[in-house]
Amino acid sequence: MFENLHVAPGLAFLFDMDGVIVESTVLHTRAWELYLSRLGIDSQGIMSRMLGKRNDQIVHDIFGTGLTAEEVFRHGADKERLYREMMAPVLRAQLVPGVVEFAQAAHALGVPCAVATNAEPLNVEFVLEGAGLAGCFQAIVDGHQVAKPKPDPEVYLTAAGRLGVNPENCVVFEDSPGGMQAAKAAGAHLVGLLTTLQEAPLAGLAVPDFLDERLLPWISALAPR
Repeated sequence: MFENLHVAPGLAFLFDMDGVIVESTVLHTRAWELYLSRLGIDSQGIMSRMLGKRNDQIVHDIFGTGLTAEEVFRHGADKERLYREMMAPVLRAQLVPGVVEFAQAAHALGVPCAVATNAEPLNVEFVLEGAGLAGCFQAIVDGHQVAKPKPDPEVYLTAAGRLGVNPENCVVFEDSPGGMQAAKAAGAHLVGLLTTLQEAPLAGLAVPDFLDERLLPWISALAPR
């Protein structure tokens, strides 16, 4: 179906990663539950507490604000190591349907594409290499490259800047409430991926995955501002 992808010159695509490229919420939740259980800490409600947030935000929420920077990093790194161990054998099966083909088609058309995520750098490398998508993105902005994580728009403004495209001419693919707020604050077009939520009221289009038949006509109708 992606041979019918038409993108007006001047537009660019910005992809969140977790929930957009890979369906990872369940395994991130399990990794946090396992990590916290080893420390004797209650993990109740951890999914809602972590969704769309950067690790330092999650760690401070769980452990409080009195940690050193080294302690914050260690907690996050240890949990992410567990996550990658869990995800490695099932990564291909957890890719959001159609995302690989969509990103490859956009790359073949010469559409500027970037990943803009709160995720850890090692997770970004792990997912993109495992999905075979590392060569499809001209820029990658992870959670360590911005001062303010989503819902602040900095990550999307930075990605657009690295592509040399006005943020208003970017199409953002997002799944989390904070990420969608960031995309709207950046002034971008927004496609909501319903991999985690049941609705995306901020989005110009909400779809379950990249195979939804509404996606390509919606993109084709966009024009640079």
